[in-house]
Amino acid sequence: MHLLVLVAAGLLAALYLAWRTLAAVDFLYPVLYEPAGIGAHIDLYGPKNRYKRGFAETTRAEREALFSEIARSIRNHGRGLESLTYHDRNGRELGVLLRSPEIIHLRDVATLVHRLEISGLMALAVLAFHVVFLRRRGLRLPGAGRMFFLTTGAVLLSAALVLVSGPRRVFYALHEQVFPPDNQWFFFYQDSLMSTMMKAPFLFGYIAVALVVLALIYLWILFLLASAVTARQSPPPP
Repeated sequence: MHLLVLVAAGLLAALYLAWRTLAAVDFLYPVLYEPAGIGAHIDLYGPKNRYKRGFAETTRAEREALFSEIARSIRNHGRGLESLTYHDRNGRELGVLLRSPEIIHLRDVATLVHRLEISGLMALAVLAFHVVFLRRRGLRLPGAGRMFFLTTGAVLLSAALVLVSGPRRVFYALHEQVFPPDNQWFFFYQDSLMSTMMKAPFLFGYIAVALVVLALIYLWILFLLASAVTARQSPPPP
């Protein structure tokens, strides 16, 4: 039971730490811009947008700045989304970036992210409390390597199930479950600069891989710390 609590809390805490790390570097958008083909994607679909004009005239730096602003707004309860504008290479304003349905969706995302971040902080607290509890009770954990490889096996099995089911199908199913049914969450590229500049959902696949890899690194560190702390036994209570 103790091991199950520690693994569950550790995994959620590791995901939270990985998320915060990726958020600090704009979820690798500048790094993934070329490998994910985002520039070419914008060149193709930007001119086809039915509501906005001129987005293909923006620079890569402008697109990266806009993504950064969206990510920052999501972490700030969706504030400022309605005021985002895009500009050409000469700094001339071309228009407002987001339409009302996109803003509503991103605010739904912000609400979800806020709840998940609270869960991550709670997981960190549970993990710390449980490790201290085990140490005070004189209970030792299995080796960090054993805990890590067992957890990694479960994560890889989950990833395999996602691949077998189809990542896009799983992505859409999750959206149907977590977002309000009356709020739009699917956007055609021709209707949404948000979807176009993010090359959704393909960019999110890259980010998901980075999130899992980074979370496993954090999980290894957390398990090492937990094992080290419980190995230094306190005298059991009388």
